[in-house]
Amino acid sequence: MAKPRHSRFDCAPGCTVEAAISLIDGKWKCVILFHLLEGTVRFNEIKRRIPAVTHRTLTNQLRELEMDGLIVRTVYPQVPPKVEYSLSELGRSMTPVLTALKAWGDSNIGLFTSRVSVAA
Repeated sequence: MAKPRHSRFDCAPGCTVEAAISLIDGKWKCVILFHLLEGTVRFNEIKRRIPAVTHRTLTNQLRELEMDGLIVRTVYPQVPPKVEYSLSELGRSMTPVLTALKAWGDSNIGLFTSRVSVAA
């Protein structure tokens, strides 16, 4: 079941940030979008690239991204069915955001690995 979407923003300072985040706030959405930067990909290839995501969660996140207009789902009428996912124009416009997130993550990966080693 899809999560309820925000239908109204109060347009106070930060409103546009809230609106943007509401489109990519799923646990795997940014990762999915990042992998789609490389081009059109089938479901199982996305699953291989993100092994920690469950089949159900990946399906739900892809559906939400499609409903929000960030990705395009193309179904080919053949047996067995062939479905491909790619970024829409709106999704492609997130390229600078996604690459900035990756660059920040690359620069600060130590913050995450130190937490894991302390918790273990």
